[in-house]
Amino acid sequence: MTSLFFVMTSTKPNSVNTDDLIKVVSAVDNKRPVNLDLGTIRLPITSYVSILHRVSGVILFFAVAIFLWMLESSLASEQSFADLSALLSNPVCQFIIWGSLAALAYHAVAGIRHLIMDFGVGEDSFASGHNSAWVAVAVAVVVIALITWWVL
Repeated sequence: MTSLFFVMTSTKPNSVNTDDLIKVVSAVDNKRPVNLDLGTIRLPITSYVSILHRVSGVILFFAVAIFLWMLESSLASEQSFADLSALLSNPVCQFIIWGSLAALAYHAVAGIRHLIMDFGVGEDSFASGHNSAWVAVAVAVVVIALITWWVL
């Protein structure tokens, strides 16, 4: 199946002139992937590590607001410190703190991996990138396990 691209050549936004309105350019590449089922697409581990690095950065963006609010509340008065302490004993709040710290740990480990790769280390082949991604995941899992032990 050939797809068509329509290119507007008119400079006036609302004018319609049939001579120079549309140029039809047919696409030559018919070998585009047809499978768009996201459940069956398998990405390499390097893609997952990079995507999770971005997701953890977004989580950290919102976690900073929570941590700053907690800092402000803890320093406002003795009563607000006691209220915050009681709030943090709630399992939902503990889960949010754990998730924020886990995102921080993963983001730090993956960020260090990216920095090392920016210096040219581990860019020799796909295998070295694959191995460094698995090392980053393993280190992040260990650090997150330590955080879990600390929070509980």
